[in-house]
Amino acid sequence: MFAVTCIGVAALVIVLEFCRRLGNEYDALIVRQFKRNLNARAAAVHVPSVDSSGGYETPFATFRATPLQQLIRSVIHAVVFGLAYMVMLLAMYYNGFVLISIIIGAGVGKFLCDWMVVKIPFAAQHDDMRGKNISHQIEEPSVCCG
Repeated sequence: MFAVTCIGVAALVIVLEFCRRLGNEYDALIVRQFKRNLNARAAAVHVPSVDSSGGYETPFATFRATPLQQLIRSVIHAVVFGLAYMVMLLAMYYNGFVLISIIIGAGVGKFLCDWMVVKIPFAAQHDDMRGKNISHQIEEPSVCCG
């Protein structure tokens, strides 16, 4: 029965990693949808604006999630928060096997649910290839305090 507990704890952490990925993917999806709609509208009417130095600046748009999108985002966040809290309480059980199961679950969950994909243009500078421009896309292990 204890082996089932350890497997269940590892599976819980894998589900936590999956839900984190789901939240990130949903955020990226709604931003892509907004950009697609914005580009379609901008193609119809293009009016460049002049900045204070006399040059042209690129106009920008502010994106705000719709109430339904925000509701979905908040539900995903609540699930992630609740699962993370349960994992923390399991870690406070101070059982070595449970702690090892949490670590194994985190590793397997990261491996299965969080493949790193970064698009780097060919014309990028050598410094960009070393990761200076992509550092903002890499999450720290403790997401809450990063």
